[in-house]
Amino acid sequence: MSWKTGFHTFGFIGFGLIGGSLARAIRAQLPDAVIVVNVRDHSKIQQAVQDGVVNRTADAVDEAFSACDIIFLCAPVATNNENLRKLKAVVSPNCLITDVGSVKSSIHETVKELGLEKQFIGGHPMTGSERIGYLNSRADLTRNAYYILTIPEGCTSPFLEPMKEMVQECFGSILLVLDPNTHDYVTAAISHLPHVISASLVNLVKESDDPEGTMKMIAAGGFKDITRISSSSPAMWQNICMTNTDNILSLLDDYITALSRIRTSIEAKDPQGLYDFFSSARTYRDSFNAGVSGPITRSCLLTVVIPDEAGAMAIILSMLAFHQVNIKNINITHNREYANGSVLIEFYDEPTREKAYRLLQERNYEVQIL
Repeated sequence: MSWKTGFHTFGFIGFGLIGGSLARAIRAQLPDAVIVVNVRDHSKIQQAVQDGVVNRTADAVDEAFSACDIIFLCAPVATNNENLRKLKAVVSPNCLITDVGSVKSSIHETVKELGLEKQFIGGHPMTGSERIGYLNSRADLTRNAYYILTIPEGCTSPFLEPMKEMVQECFGSILLVLDPNTHDYVTAAISHLPHVISASLVNLVKESDDPEGTMKMIAAGGFKDITRISSSSPAMWQNICMTNTDNILSLLDDYITALSRIRTSIEAKDPQGLYDFFSSARTYRDSFNAGVSGPITRSCLLTVVIPDEAGAMAIILSMLAFHQVNIKNINITHNREYANGSVLIEFYDEPTREKAYRLLQERNYEVQIL
């Protein structure tokens, strides 16, 4: 079956940034879909009802979801497990249950315990924002982002193909299928541990700052870039650390060992060791943008030097918009030590980047393709 013909009634248990964005995307593709939502605080979805995104609200995880063709569990990881147990008593055997949590082993264990393997597919949209909640959601949040689906090894599901189709067609995401254990180890390395490190660095600066707040006052550029993710939900990251504990601890131990090695090089003033440390990191990091094979697609980036005058950036963005150049992401370089008032722009594909490059060059902007 196709996702458009097989799914008509959609349930959401928990409805923040991710759930709201998925619901918006569904509404845009299926205007007649029925979307039912349960959250603890109904005031948080009043706007979604007014926007026409949500049709009905439910006071509990109960029979209100019995008619759903697909249900998204969008609460914190531990809460998703609780809600899954509640759904067991009311959900139709023809309903697909999925989730959006960034830890998978735990919920798959609950699925197995409840005998729901045939109607559950784990999901993890690899996207987000420091800004949380439905009010910050948007239909294109998952566009061109990785959306990981997890299925236990050897398990087959009749819902897999329509779910894959929906991820790609409705959400516009890049599909990747992994087993739950691999998913949890990978995300511990590239998502969970970085949040722990980022928060640790912020707290270190907070505790090391002087009474006048000099460090906080001049923090910019690299510090803001590396610690941006520390603005995410503390409750969510508390939950992740308590559910993906073993993987995070294993990688944290490896990271502490790596810090000890570079500390030794710094203490010894070892020029070759220090150079190799930074060179290895730079080469591997640059390969993220230069990769031409495998699941990691090439990032389409360019930098533009912004003239130091009022409205300069607005002129650039307006010009690109006028010529129908679609921008995926934009980042202002705050620290002029590295770039003289530049902005980093990311595009969805190389032809779009090339078009933007030509337009900017024709108008004598200092622009560089990365």
